[in-house]
Amino acid sequence: MSASSIRPLSVVLAGGGTGGHIEPMLALADALRRRPGGDDLRITCLGTERGMETRLVPARGYELRLIPPVPLPRKPTPDLLRVPGRVWGAVARTRALLEELDADVVVGFGGYVALPAYLAARRARVPIVVHEQNALPGLANRIGARLAARVAVTTPGTPLHAGEHVGMPLRTAISSLDRAGRRAEARAAFGLDADRPTLLVFGGSQGAATLNRAAVGAADALTAAGVQVLHARGPKNTDVEVPARPAASAPYVVVDYLERMDLAYAAADLALCRAGAVTVAELSAVGLPAAFVPLPIGNGEQRRNALPVVEAGGGLLVEDADLTPSWIGEHLVPLLTDPAALAGYAEHAAAAGAPDADERLADIVVDVARGPR
Repeated sequence: MSASSIRPLSVVLAGGGTGGHIEPMLALADALRRRPGGDDLRITCLGTERGMETRLVPARGYELRLIPPVPLPRKPTPDLLRVPGRVWGAVARTRALLEELDADVVVGFGGYVALPAYLAARRARVPIVVHEQNALPGLANRIGARLAARVAVTTPGTPLHAGEHVGMPLRTAISSLDRAGRRAEARAAFGLDADRPTLLVFGGSQGAATLNRAAVGAADALTAAGVQVLHARGPKNTDVEVPARPAASAPYVVVDYLERMDLAYAAADLALCRAGAVTVAELSAVGLPAAFVPLPIGNGEQRRNALPVVEAGGGLLVEDADLTPSWIGEHLVPLLTDPAALAGYAEHAAAAGAPDADERLADIVVDVARGPR
């Protein structure tokens, strides 16, 4: 299989499983489609029947082909010895798909879809591009990076072979967001006052109990200082309620879920949130500073995700166990009521962002697809 000057390029994207893999994959697909002649590209996404991609990929208008999943341990463990048997069937199926699609390049985003795609591409002599979202890469991308023509990373200093700092591909609704220009519209959409300093609280799609408890516990301190709050509690956390506020009080708006993150970002002056790779990248791209509360489980990757932004002066870092109502009162209330300090944090957050990461990764993918094998 080789790229042809006559037929359109065939690009295969492997990023199924979680939103952290799927969203950058789709952002890249959109960027490829926007390029001159992009409508002629053949873009195919690989996934499994049990991942979010079965819903998200077709909804964005892209072809999805399914392969057997290969769950991977995050670190070398005895379970790793059982992986080769699982991989064999998935690699054979994926290689057949690459030959059917006449693939010119395979782009992997990590996870249990990416490893068989990397191994199949290697056997089929299709060049590979790897994109790593997290500051601490997983096993699939550590293997893939050794086989790849190019390796792109979101966070500077990511320990991945031959990694190039590109940033996180994001939806254009986020990467092109004019927060200041849409602030009045966004605040009106959530029933917030137009001119009060605004804290956005969210813990991912399901919410976060630590953030919920701390923010609600600090409601009096926040609103008494004139700070209004937009709090996404998570659809299952219906016990998170804020007592009715006095008529003159700053609003404290609680919602189950934020369908429009662009409007939420535009409404806010500061975020209180987890430090998932996509969250950190989105906040930096739009120049919204944050108090990051990394998940206290796993391998510490969320803390690593946030550190470059925090060290650049674009946010704060607080450990999960240290986040309390009093911490919010002592650290966030003074910041939210100091416009000059907020503006400085926002400027540094924006400087740490990479809103053009989707286009930069698209350039790499096309160069590899058209280059020599």
